[in-house]
Amino acid sequence: MKRRNFIWYSALFAAGCTSGVNTANNSSDKSSITAPKNLRFAVTDAIGAEKLQEDFGAFRSTLAEVLGINIEFVSVKNRTEAAPDLLSGQLDIVFAGPSEYVILNARAKAVPIIAINRANYRSIIVVRADSKIKSLAQLKGKTIAMKENGSTSAHIAPTKMLIDAGLNPNTDIKIVMLGSKGVQALKKGTVDAWTISSDTYKTILDTEGLTEKDFSIIATSSLLPGDVFVASNQLASNVVEDVRSRMIEHQEKLIQSLLVAKANKKYKGATLIPAKDVDYNIIREVYQKIGQGKFIQ
Repeated sequence: MKRRNFIWYSALFAAGCTSGVNTANNSSDKSSITAPKNLRFAVTDAIGAEKLQEDFGAFRSTLAEVLGINIEFVSVKNRTEAAPDLLSGQLDIVFAGPSEYVILNARAKAVPIIAINRANYRSIIVVRADSKIKSLAQLKGKTIAMKENGSTSAHIAPTKMLIDAGLNPNTDIKIVMLGSKGVQALKKGTVDAWTISSDTYKTILDTEGLTEKDFSIIATSSLLPGDVFVASNQLASNVVEDVRSRMIEHQEKLIQSLLVAKANKKYKGATLIPAKDVDYNIIREVYQKIGQGKFIQ
């Protein structure tokens, strides 16, 4: 398989000029903390204003209440747009997937605040129930359906699983990015295997009118790092720490507001924990091994 160039990351090389953040006294009893009058918030995989409002409108209202600061939505046109916007001071907080986080951290010096810990967030590799493939090694020469470039559970993590099994993802297998159509492609036999997150597997099967009897899971990854809220490095460190402590303190209310949207049902039972940059080294490792390390330098 020819090496894939991640064209969708190219915009990350654009860097804007930094600008200061207006601050005002917070109504919090932590009188030593100054905070912006307004926090500009984006979500990397909620493309467009309508999607952002639909999936995160309730969360925005709850977050504003928890922080005591007005939260302004900033919609993005693609997953890369958040990086230059963080650099230019057009964004203050971004909610990003693990793969996007390492890019934002490398290109915009984004500061991790809070991660969402999903108890069963793992990557699985699935074959048809009647398949003769029983191990990852047997995928050599086969075709695997993944979701999209940069997806943590359906591209990055399964790629690491293949590498750990001794396969070269650039030459030993054929990877096709099929978005939400991977499961049907596997059912029809046009691909030999399919990758997905374990905590959304059954939901996807139900949606597609399929059952677990139709498939067999041949490999499961270790627990994956969670989606993460990051801050612009232009925000004062005490402001970032205050946001972190308030989100943890009110995490039940915040999680419940996320679950209002159907798209966020995967966060049911999740918890908020302080985000640690080291937890995302698994993502960096894969980019290096598939020859795309320049995107996270």
